[in-house]
Parts: sequence; C-alpha cells; structure tokens
Amino acid sequence: MPLKPENARFVRSIFSRRMLVSFVMGFSCGLPLLLTISVLQAWMKEEGVDLATIGLMSLVGLPYTVKFLWAPVMDRFVPPFLGRRRGWMLMAQVALFFAVAGLGRSNPAQNPWMMALAAFFVTFFSASQDIVVDAYRREDLADEELGLGSSLYINGYRVGMLLASGGGLIMADHMAWSQVYLILALCLVPGILATLLTPEPPQAEAPSSLWMSMAGPLADYFRRDGAWLILAFILLYKLGDQMASIMTTPFYLEIGFTKTQIGTVVKLFGFWATIGGSLAGGLIILRWGIYRSLWIFGFLQALSTACFAILTRTGPDLSWLAAVIAFENASGGMGTAAYAAFMASITNKKFTATQYALLTSLMGIPRVFASAPTGFFVNGLGWGMFFLFCALIALPGILLLTQFSDWASGRKAKTKPTGSP
Repeated sequence: MPLKPENARFVRSIFSRRMLVSFVMGFSCGLPLLLTISVLQAWMKEEGVDLATIGLMSLVGLPYTVKFLWAPVMDRFVPPFLGRRRGWMLMAQVALFFAVAGLGRSNPAQNPWMMALAAFFVTFFSASQDIVVDAYRREDLADEELGLGSSLYINGYRVGMLLASGGGLIMADHMAWSQVYLILALCLVPGILATLLTPEPPQAEAPSSLWMSMAGPLADYFRRDGAWLILAFILLYKLGDQMASIMTTPFYLEIGFTKTQIGTVVKLFGFWATIGGSLAGGLIILRWGIYRSLWIFGFLQALSTACFAILTRTGPDLSWLAAVIAFENASGGMGTAAYAAFMASITNKKFTATQYALLTSLMGIPRVFASAPTGFFVNGLGWGMFFLFCALIALPGILLLTQFSDWASGRKAKTKPTGSP
C-alpha cells in the first residue's frame, strides 16, 4: 500500500543525505574534544608530569568558550574554493588532522609546554570546525528537519567522544601514544570526505564588511521582539538538569553504589540510553515540531530529575538505578535535541556562524555558574530535597515557552525566530 504523502516525506527525511552528513559531521566534531582533556591527561600522568601542570593544561580548551570571537570572519569571507561553508570546513578539518597527528609527536616529559601549544592548535581548529559545521547544518536542513538533524549530529558527537576517550585509552595499552593520535587523526578523514562530496547549501548574501559581520548578528538579533525572553529561555531551559548532573557521582557513592556499578550502569548503559533518547527525540520533533517537543521534553527532563529522590529511599539497588538512569538520560537526550534545534531555528542565515557560536557559548554559562553552589544546596536541603529543588528550577524555563506560541502557530511571530532583519 503506498505511503501517505506526509509519511513519505517523513521516511525520505530520515534516510536523506542531509541526515547522514549531520551524523558524520557530529562524529568529526566530537572526536577531538577529549583528545586534549582526559586522553592527554592520561598520557601526561603516565609520563610523570606533575599534577599542577596537568591541571593548567585545561586552559588549552579556551577556544571552545570564545569561538564567537572569530566566527564573524567565517561569515564575512568566502574561500576561493567549495563555497563559504564547505571551504571553511575543509580548511579547518585538514588543519585539525595535522594538529592531532602533530600532538601525538610531542613529548610531555621533555617539553610539556610545547605539548600545550600543540594541544592549543587542536582546540582552536576543532572549535573552528564546530563554528562552520553548525552554520552548515542550519543552512543545509529544512526547518522541519532541524530536530532530527540535530539529534543525529549530537549522537555522532557522542560516538566520536566515546571513540576518542575509551578507544584511545584502550589502544594506549598496546601501542605508543604517537600511534594512538595518528589513528585518531585518520578517523577525521570521513568528515573531510563528507565536506568534499556534499553540496554547498543555498547561501544568503555575505555581510558587506567585517564590521557588519561582527555588529550585524547582534543588531539583527536584538531588533526582534522578545529577544531577551529567548536568551532567558536558553539560560533556563536545562538549568535544573545541569545543576543535578554535577552532583550525581558523589550522590551515587554516598548512598552505597560501587565505582564498578557506577561505571557499568551510569556510564555505559546511560550512554546508550542518551543515544536512544536523542534519536527518538529527533524523530518526534520531525513529526510534532520543535515547539510542542520542547514542552513535552522539558517536563520529562524535570520529572526524571525528581526521580533521583527515589534512590534516597531504595538505597544501592541496581534495578532502580538502571530505571532512573534510563529515564533521565533518555529524556535528557530528547531535550538536548529539541534545545539544539530551537537555537538553530532562531539564527539568521546571513549570520549563522556568528549567531550560533554566540548562542552555544551562552548555553554553557549555567553549567559553570549555577552548578557552583550545588554542594551548599545539598548540605542545606539533603539529597532528596535537592533533586526536587532542581526539578522545580526547570519550570521557569519551560513556562517561557508560552511566549513563543505565535511562532508555533505560524502566525506573525512575537519573537521572529526565523531571523528576519
């Protein structure tokens, strides 16, 4: 029996070239992240580098936080080959390949500061790849495909992180670190091939000057009605989830779970629950749209956070831990997919790289500042009330969605999320 037109479009979207590219690009962006964090820390520790130096090495990750500073260059200038998005992607990916391979040739015992410089190049070119891949994904996907495309990108990102961290450490037990980094550099080749083979998306006119590419994205954004409400939503939507997650490992240990149980259930089982939730979220967004999905996933995130309070009653029961982790990670994966799709949907295609880089930098603020006092909250409230408090903290962000109802209905939007000047 032939499929209904809407079902046929649904199936075509799932198996389209754009979705495959989203996954491959996510993998290519996720793989370098831990090469300068946990993998590099393990290498330095093995070589006898002191802990103070290892701790300072975290500063090489600064480009991920301030990547919006050079994003305007990628909006303003068009490389002489492959177009504005693919040209910049190819340059960032090729440079990243050589930077990762070069990092493997450094020697942490003899010259840790030269290694730090090599690691900085990895993070700089990795952050540059993130900027232009985010812009490409926004421009390549139709609005109704942003949810599924974002979920596949996120899943590819997590697979890349798993390969780099788990795979890198396992390989390091059997070969030299230089070989490990060379193999992981070669794992970036699929992203390069995807850039060469995929078409350039339709382009809005580039900003007329570098100043316009810096000032234009901000002027364009704040010209919209409800601009500050959107920023508040981005800051608050996942606030409760982020606050709870920072304290979960101490919580598991305090109620009696072993490190092996935490590693097996929380990390491995939880990883696949997140992957499944993100993929399911993308499919749901494709069917229901971003707005309705943000409502549903937001309440599921809050409820799953509250469920951690159950473990204060059950104690170290593995079946309850698995149930709570499955629910929390799956709902978190769904929420992240909708959250990323929402941020992509409110960018102006003329300034995609800069606006998306600014928004993704903004979303990291609660993770740093709101998570800092969580230990004091636990001491004052106790574990059960702390998780219930985190669930309630999520409600203001969810309720801000009422301000975006015009966007959802397709009428003249109060917040103009399509980015029209």
